[in-house]
Amino acid sequence: MNRNTLPPVVAFIVIGAGGFFAGRFSSPEAPHATAEQTAEAKSGRAGREHSQQADAATRRQARAGRGASVEGMARLTSIMRREDPLDRNRALFDFVDRLGPDDFAVAVQHFQSLGLTESRMGEYALLISAWAKLDPLAALDFAKANPNSHVATTTVLATWAARDPDAALRWAETHHEGSGPNPYLVGVIRGIAESDPERAAEMLTKMPGGSERYEALAGVLPQLLAQGTDVARSWIEGLADESLRDAAMKRIADHLASIDPAGTAQWLLDHPGGASQGRMDEVYGQWARLDQQAALDSVSAMPTGDNRSNALSGVVGTLATSDPAAALSVMDRFPEDVTENVMKNFLWNSLESDPGLAMSQIPRIPDEVRRDWWYGRTLESWLDRDATAAKAWIQKNPLPQAVLDQLADRLGSQP
Repeated sequence: MNRNTLPPVVAFIVIGAGGFFAGRFSSPEAPHATAEQTAEAKSGRAGREHSQQADAATRRQARAGRGASVEGMARLTSIMRREDPLDRNRALFDFVDRLGPDDFAVAVQHFQSLGLTESRMGEYALLISAWAKLDPLAALDFAKANPNSHVATTTVLATWAARDPDAALRWAETHHEGSGPNPYLVGVIRGIAESDPERAAEMLTKMPGGSERYEALAGVLPQLLAQGTDVARSWIEGLADESLRDAAMKRIADHLASIDPAGTAQWLLDHPGGASQGRMDEVYGQWARLDQQAALDSVSAMPTGDNRSNALSGVVGTLATSDPAAALSVMDRFPEDVTENVMKNFLWNSLESDPGLAMSQIPRIPDEVRRDWWYGRTLESWLDRDATAAKAWIQKNPLPQAVLDQLADRLGSQP
């Protein structure tokens, strides 16, 4: 089944920055505390936090220049060579705590010199976020002049906006040039969403359509999901812009389905549109993995139509991965709902384990042109994996001449 996942850049920003902010939340007050006790507790905690922050600042100042020393960079290299991600991140947090405001430029440059592979992007975001907490303007100046500038500036602005949204927004608005969408708002909106999702929603709806808008949306959704699925659903349903609402539903449907497939399926059915059409098969595919019978019962209860076909596609795709014969049996129960999309999920998920069965179902596709295309596409895949078996099947089964012509070069070159 096709999946639209969050873009890798957005995903690592969320992971890296999200982990760094995890310690920002404090415990709630005791439920029966008096107003005076609460005020006293807050005052005491504020004093302790101020003292702790001052002590931390003093330590950083005393260490300034030490973290970015030759020895410090050798330590960073050693940390990034560790295989255990948990051990690596713990060591990196400790390393970051030793950096003074003036150390980060050297540290980030050295980190970049180690090679910014996708597996290191989370740690890169952590370094940039830590710098942004101490000196966002310096971090932004560095980010704009270095590789992966969009990723880095977005991370810095998200960190800054989580602490001082108005200052981050002013910077984003005054530094944007040209008449196109403002890319700096991506980070600002993501940072604001943590504490003020309504404001983030308002800013999103005012952004012009384009990649920046949907990147900002992708950054907001994890913040909302962290506050609970009900919060995320309510926020999405409150979006006045239909295209934005539909995009948000599409992006979180898979996540919600892993938690509550029945509720997510009903949510999509209650909000018909592009999201229900584009994600119903994914939701039912996950549902079938968790509770095959419940998913099938739900398909049976639907009237024939697009929703039922899309739901059937998800169930069939999941079943075909482990038991193509069972998937075929399900298709036979709902012959009127077997669309080309259902066939696609059956073919791709059953071809590896039972290619002969997969090929035998292609005649179900009514359109001749599309049917011939699927014959050619699946046979090419089979020839790549097991040319002997594929050729034997072709010799025993009549195929349209157009398909044989399409495969002539492949068949002639196979041993």
